[in-house]
Amino acid sequence: MPLLLALLALAQDPAAIDRAVRDGIGAGVFPGAVVVIGTADTVLYAQGYGHFTWSDQTPVPHPDSTLFDLASVTKVVATTTAAMLLVDRGSLALPAPVSSYLPGFLGAGKDAVTVRHLLEHRSGLRAFLRLDTLARDAAQARQFVLAEPLRWPAGTHVEYSDLNAMLLSWVIEAVAGTSLDSFVTREILEPLGMRDARFRPPRALRARIMPVGRWRGHAIAGELHDQNAVRLGGVSGHAGLYATGSDLARFAQFMLRRGRTVSGQQLVRGGVVDAFVRRGPGHRALGWEMRDTTGSDNTGRLLSSATYGHTGFTGTSLWIDPERDVFVVLLTNRVFAPRAGRSISRLKVVRGEVADAAARLRCGVGAAATAAC
Repeated sequence: MPLLLALLALAQDPAAIDRAVRDGIGAGVFPGAVVVIGTADTVLYAQGYGHFTWSDQTPVPHPDSTLFDLASVTKVVATTTAAMLLVDRGSLALPAPVSSYLPGFLGAGKDAVTVRHLLEHRSGLRAFLRLDTLARDAAQARQFVLAEPLRWPAGTHVEYSDLNAMLLSWVIEAVAGTSLDSFVTREILEPLGMRDARFRPPRALRARIMPVGRWRGHAIAGELHDQNAVRLGGVSGHAGLYATGSDLARFAQFMLRRGRTVSGQQLVRGGVVDAFVRRGPGHRALGWEMRDTTGSDNTGRLLSSATYGHTGFTGTSLWIDPERDVFVVLLTNRVFAPRAGRSISRLKVVRGEVADAAARLRCGVGAAATAAC
């Protein structure tokens, strides 16, 4: 790419990112956000927008210090990655029946449900259970999930389900011999330098956490939005992790480096990473969602078909494009008193616009000006 065009890209695409995010705030979709865009080796863009709440007297979010309730992004950063580590070590087998790890997982057809089915969301389980109203505590909630009957025969139907991630986290705990949060902290967050990411952040950190709700007129931070995760004690395979934009940037770089940390440690073999992010049935990989190339919601139109990622109900998202060597982190608190109707649909448009701007930004920098750009 000629130098002039590269300079124009650098000048224009941050403006496009600013415009997309500020338009989302102006339209009442979310009060605050952070955006982090980068490659396997470099952060190209990091910026905070808006405020913690709709009041301009509250702080401006910061990519390095503001913690977000990741909601379902927990599924890939914590649970899927923990499974990937255990598969790489030979401790967890994708074709193995779930019941071989969780003897209480009983019922018609459930002996055919494998670990792979959980990751692909093809277990045959329904999408959701109101555990917060059904169960009195975490132990009873677990029993409800283990006893839940299949809606479809295993492997025949793709149904994105929180129950799959819950079950997978219990499989991980059975294999690892420790709690999900302990394993994730020791084996993923610490080696990757994700210094602020954690489950159950202490009260001392609440001033740094984006609020996701109100109680009697006051913003509430540090209380999980997902009530099923709350019923499960704040740690679950489907939700519960908090992180900053910079934390997710470090994680994305680990994935773009095919399992190698920034310090050079090969945490997971590259072939195992490749297997987990290979497109499978229903726009899904193992734990990950693949870019839907038929539309522009969430991922825009310029990222490659190899792009994988995940979104969270609270307004969070992470997309990684290994072909373009670029990642896009967009974290918002769109569930905090949105002033716009259909806030999730409007957020998808913002995500797509930011993703397209990120692709253009990447193509204007150095070696990324390839034929793919």
